[in-house]
Amino acid sequence: MNRVVRLGDLSVRQGVLAVVLLFSSVVLGQQPNTPGPSVPDAPTPQQPDSLGNLSSGVTPGKGAQAPTQDQGTNSSQVPPDSTTPSQAPPTQDQQPQETAPEVKDRQIFVVRVNNVVVPVTVLDKKHQQVAGLTWRDFQIYENNVRQRIAFFSADAVPLSVALVIDQSLDRDTMAKVNESLRAIQGGFTASDEIAVFTYADGVNNPTDFTAALSARVPAVLAQSKKEGDSYGPPITGGPLAGGPSINGRSVDPNLDPQRANSGFLVYPKEIHTLNDALLAAGKALSTRPKEFRRIIYVISDGKESRSKANFHEVVHYLEANQIAVYGTLVGDSATWGLGYLDKHKIPLLPLSPDNILPKYTDATGGHLYSEFSSNGIQRSFGELAALARTQYTLGYYSHVPVMDGRFRTIDVRVLRPNLDVVAKKGYYPTATNLSR
Repeated sequence: MNRVVRLGDLSVRQGVLAVVLLFSSVVLGQQPNTPGPSVPDAPTPQQPDSLGNLSSGVTPGKGAQAPTQDQGTNSSQVPPDSTTPSQAPPTQDQQPQETAPEVKDRQIFVVRVNNVVVPVTVLDKKHQQVAGLTWRDFQIYENNVRQRIAFFSADAVPLSVALVIDQSLDRDTMAKVNESLRAIQGGFTASDEIAVFTYADGVNNPTDFTAALSARVPAVLAQSKKEGDSYGPPITGGPLAGGPSINGRSVDPNLDPQRANSGFLVYPKEIHTLNDALLAAGKALSTRPKEFRRIIYVISDGKESRSKANFHEVVHYLEANQIAVYGTLVGDSATWGLGYLDKHKIPLLPLSPDNILPKYTDATGGHLYSEFSSNGIQRSFGELAALARTQYTLGYYSHVPVMDGRFRTIDVRVLRPNLDVVAKKGYYPTATNLSR
C-alpha cells in the first residue's frame, strides 16, 4: 500500500505539471516546443538622390569617398551591378578622380614663364597722377615690337620698401632729414612692409623687413639719426690753399683739392657709398614675395663716391629683379630749380656730376622729388608712396625666347594727348623676374 500511494502521488504531480504547461501554451498563443520567428533586420538607411546625390561624402583634400556598405541582411538593397535608376553610387575604385575642393577654390592658373609685368605711372602736365585709364589707352613695345596686352590692373598693391637714408649729408641737411623721419609711417598702410638701410662710409641694415606700421619702425628710425658731417668753410688762399704739405708732399690725401675746383677750394674728400647701399637694398628686396611691389626709397643728395659696386652693375641687378628706385633729393641737390632740372634732364644749369640718383629713377621707372625744407621732405613720403602703390599694371607675353638673357627694351605709350608715361626702360630676363 505504501508503494502504491507513493506512485499515485508522483502521478498527481506529473499531471499538475502537464496542465500548467498546456495552459502556458494556450495563453502565449503558440504550440509547445515550437521555435519563434527571428526578428527582422531594420531597413538600411538610404540617402536622398536630391542635392547632387549626397550618398558620397567629401573629405577636404581627399575628394569623394565611397559610402560604407551596410552589413545587414536587407534583401531590398540594390546590388552594385544593377542598372536600375535607383542604384547606389559605385564604389571608390569605380569613381573617376576628382580635384580637391581647396584647389578649385584657389583658382590656380598656369601661365607661360615669359609673362612680363610692367608697372606704369601716367602724369599730366602738372605732374599729377592720371586715373581712370583702361587697357585700350595703352600700347606696349618690347624691342620695338608691339605686344598684345594680356593683363591690366588699376588696383592698389601692397609695397615692400627698402628705405635708404644718406648719413653722409652736412649737418644742416641731416637735421632736416632727422626731423622729417617721424612722418615716414604716415605714407604706409597695414599691408606694407619696410626695411631700413643707412650709409655713409659703408652700409648698415638696422632692421630687416617688418610691418610698416609696427612699433619697431619708429624706434629704428630714432636710432638712425646722425648729426651729419661738418667740413667747415673752404680755404681760398694762404699757405694751406693747396692743402697741408711737407716738402711738397701732401700730409693727408683726404685734404687734397677736389675734382673740378682747380685747386681754389680745399675741403676733405667726401665718401658717399650710394651704389653699395642700393645694391644691398636690392638684394634684400629680391627675396620678397611677388605680391608686393618692390621699391627702394632713398633720402639723399644723390652723390656717389668710393663704392665697391658701380652704377651699371647695380642697375642691371635692379632691372633683373623688378625693383624701382624712388627718392627725395635733399641738400644742395634740392636747391630751387636745380633738382627739378636734374630730374627732367633739362641742361640749362651746370648740374652736379656726382648726383646719380636721377639716373637710377629714370632707368627703373621710379620717381624723384626735390625738397629743400623739412616740411617738403615729410610731404614727399606720402606722395611718393601713394604714387608707387596706385600705378597701372600691364602684362604681356614676350615674343623673345626665355633663354635669351640679353637686355630687352620696353616702351609704354598712352593714346591720349598731353600725358607723360613713367615706366622702366627694360629688363634682363632671369628666373626671378618672369611670372610662373
